[in-house]
Amino acid sequence: MSIAHLLEDFKLQPDDSKLHLLDEDALEEQRLAAFEQGYSAGWEDAVQAQEQSRGRVSDELARSLEDMSFTYQEATTRMSLSLEPMFQSLVDVVLPETLNRGFAARLVEQLCEMAQEQINQPMQIFVPEGRVAEVEALLPQDLSSSTRVREHAALEPGRARLQVGTSQRELDCSSLLTSIAAAFDAYVFEAKKALANE
Repeated sequence: MSIAHLLEDFKLQPDDSKLHLLDEDALEEQRLAAFEQGYSAGWEDAVQAQEQSRGRVSDELARSLEDMSFTYQEATTRMSLSLEPMFQSLVDVVLPETLNRGFAARLVEQLCEMAQEQINQPMQIFVPEGRVAEVEALLPQDLSSSTRVREHAALEPGRARLQVGTSQRELDCSSLLTSIAAAFDAYVFEAKKALANE
């Protein structure tokens, strides 16, 4: 049995014989219109692809910059924390020794400044126990002979009291050291907190 009856017949039927033939000019116009349409579609595709590419590059650049920023901050924080033992020894050992060595010199400097304000007035320096000889050795020879250095049991190390006439001044190197230590502790705390939040 044949299956020809199932297939469509594409032969020209006598009533469908109206073929429309184009002349050369009409055919050229159709070709140009098709070219323009294809060119426009291609141009739009190229512009769209370029915008997508630009957007993708911008996103990748933003991510890369963000990663670099994060990496830099993390590296800076880690470096700061690795220096913590050195900074801790500076605060605990070096600064106290430096302040201790400069204590007598600072007293003399303050005393000279006060003496200029109140000329020919008796001068007294009250220092912690055990510091009298060190301070006396640093006193300038041209100070008036009425300068006296006395121990005061209530004064803590790093503190002193100066008196010239009626003017008094206190010197407290230990509070400076305490404030430096507190600032260092706050910095280390913030650095550790920033590293923990990453």
